[in-house]
Amino acid sequence: MTYRYTIPSIPPSNNEYIGRDNRWKYQEIKKLLIAAHCRPKPPKPIDRSVVSLVYCFGDNRRRDPDNYSGKMILDGMVKAGIILDDSFERIDLILRRIYDGPRRTEIIVEEI
Repeated sequence: MTYRYTIPSIPPSNNEYIGRDNRWKYQEIKKLLIAAHCRPKPPKPIDRSVVSLVYCFGDNRRRDPDNYSGKMILDGMVKAGIILDDSFERIDLILRRIYDGPRRTEIIVEEI
């Protein structure tokens, strides 16, 4: 089974939270993003999957993929019960960037 979700924005980069005292703000944004945009959920958390995060930034500026590792998204998907865990044993992660259309983040979860 494959689940596709679209967040109509780009979640904050890792740089916006690393080394800062924004833990509660991070938790709130994570919860809101996933709860609002990742529907329908699977009947039970997916045990093994390939998760593709496809970013459309809306411009062609240079960005480092490691700043968009998907930590916020993956943590939110675990908390929401979409995937069982975000460890290497449970997911294969693919990061991509596309240039067409409005700013958004596409999440594709393929059960394996």
